[in-house]
Amino acid sequence: MTAPVEMRELSEVECLDLLRTEPIGRLVFTEKALPAIRPVNYVLDGRDVIIRATGDSWASRVAGAVVAFEVDRIDGASHTGWSVVLLGTATIITDVDTLVRVSDFHSRPWAPGHRDRFLRIRAGRLTGRRLSLLPA
Repeated sequence: MTAPVEMRELSEVECLDLLRTEPIGRLVFTEKALPAIRPVNYVLDGRDVIIRATGDSWASRVAGAVVAFEVDRIDGASHTGWSVVLLGTATIITDVDTLVRVSDFHSRPWAPGHRDRFLRIRAGRLTGRRLSLLPA
């Protein structure tokens, strides 16, 4: 039997702080009229998520679309954890100054291949929840 837990909504500041703690998130978008989910490496740029992708990948197909980006950390044993969801519009970064700045980010993709395209998810709605153990 697990200990009692409580769920609470997270503030935007808490959501952004948690987004900075994980190297992998899930990009949710529509592909051929069906939902698609891709695990991706990412970094934060202010409130926005930046993802590196190959030039011929799904990134060019989601440009201009509203997407969801989700990050979580869950402890299955204690039934605690958190989840953050960012909703926003995806755009390919083409501005040279921005490209120079974001290409210097320390996060590198785990998957093989040259990733020369940068996708920005401009944060619109940002929500999060945390499940925590209740004090004894």
